[in-house]
Amino acid sequence: MKLVCISDTHSLHRRIPDIPDGDVLIHAGDCLGQGTLENVRDFNDWLGTLPHRHKIVVAGNHDWAFQETPELAREALTEAIYLEDSGVEIEGVRFWGSPWTPAFMNWAFMLDRGEPLYKKWLLIPDNTDVLITHGPPKGIGDEVMLGSNALNVGCEQLLDRIQQLLLKAHVFGHIHEGYGEYLQGETRLINASTCNERYMPENTPVVLDLPLQRG
Repeated sequence: MKLVCISDTHSLHRRIPDIPDGDVLIHAGDCLGQGTLENVRDFNDWLGTLPHRHKIVVAGNHDWAFQETPELAREALTEAIYLEDSGVEIEGVRFWGSPWTPAFMNWAFMLDRGEPLYKKWLLIPDNTDVLITHGPPKGIGDEVMLGSNALNVGCEQLLDRIQQLLLKAHVFGHIHEGYGEYLQGETRLINASTCNERYMPENTPVVLDLPLQRG
């Protein structure tokens, strides 16, 4: 199964130079710019032009419509499977998606670090193959620069949870500077942020070939 991973397109999806074909397109959040229903409809129209047989979307902290008018946003997203603390099985591969990130200023889908977030991560089934979260785990694709200091801003509780799982892949975004592929044990971790730190959609979609059989 070929997964094509993108994230953090911020309503700039039509400016992405090239998206490879594959079996499943994964968008790991921040698909919207202003976070409006109009943004959702435009994003959905664009998804409909893509050839992927399956498309999965989770929300991110800019995707206000999915938090403030969830029913209307979901109704508008007809071209993809929307996951919010929920899962789907495709050709024997079990996907789970969640939008939550540690609280920072006043954005959508944010929770305090510690127990509030860990309760969300406990919902992830033990037999999940591919985890899709908007934010990264602590220390993996989560580094930002504050002045001359590098800070890891990912979620400690998410790291704890993925270390308990036998994931084939973990796809996320949120921290544009952390774009790239990482490896922890046998799990491939992908920060698929399409926009770079200047909010330019210049990062290439990450393609992952996933075996269909577990183990």
